[in-house]
Amino acid sequence: MKEFLMDGLTIKEVLLELAENGNRKFTESLHPGVEHILGIRIPDLRKLAARIAKGDWELYLSTADTFYMEERMLQGLVLGCIRPGKDVDAYLNRVTDFVHIINSWSVCDTFKFGGGRRFIEENRERLWEYLKYWMHAAGEYEIRFGTVMSMQLFIDEEYVGELLTEYDRIRHEGYYVKMAVAWALSVCFVKYPDRTLDYLKNSSLDDDTYNKALQKIVESYRVPADLKAVVRSMKRRRSSVNS
Repeated sequence: MKEFLMDGLTIKEVLLELAENGNRKFTESLHPGVEHILGIRIPDLRKLAARIAKGDWELYLSTADTFYMEERMLQGLVLGCIRPGKDVDAYLNRVTDFVHIINSWSVCDTFKFGGGRRFIEENRERLWEYLKYWMHAAGEYEIRFGTVMSMQLFIDEEYVGELLTEYDRIRHEGYYVKMAVAWALSVCFVKYPDRTLDYLKNSSLDDDTYNKALQKIVESYRVPADLKAVVRSMKRRRSSVNS
């Protein structure tokens, strides 16, 4: 099978060269339990993704490997650099293929939809339904993907109410799911403190996610001191969440 080459090298060979200027040990420390990490710096991966997107990116995606964590991340970065085109479902099918290979929080969180703000606005409802599906999928990183992306795109006046409802429905014991939901709720609180506070007072979140959300809210420099005091008083004492 024909393989995508860049300057006469396979992408794996390019990545191994970039790894020489990376920081593998530090990156490994941020990803406990994740195997085959090269430690390549994210700016270097983004530059590589942009170069791939200017070439035969379809060949690249069809032959890309997943052995190294950075190989997985690179596929998501390339999808963020290409123009989705008019066939939105064809593009989202490629994104779905990527979601299925996510194996770490960083592979998940570095993803951006291609096409910029115009693509988001023109396909807003379709993307909302797409991300709702992932928020209630089975896999830990699948749910995190839906949660993190919805946080980035849909915390606004139109969607915040429904978004809080969807977050409240998420049920998964995975650490990276709980942390994603807590993170998203803290952002909701910053933007819509009254609505989010009312939600938290009546939420059905598990104790770990609930208390972690409170912690993240209190840690935010964008939340005033008087509201932080209220949030601190809401902690569920029976939770075993790590501080």
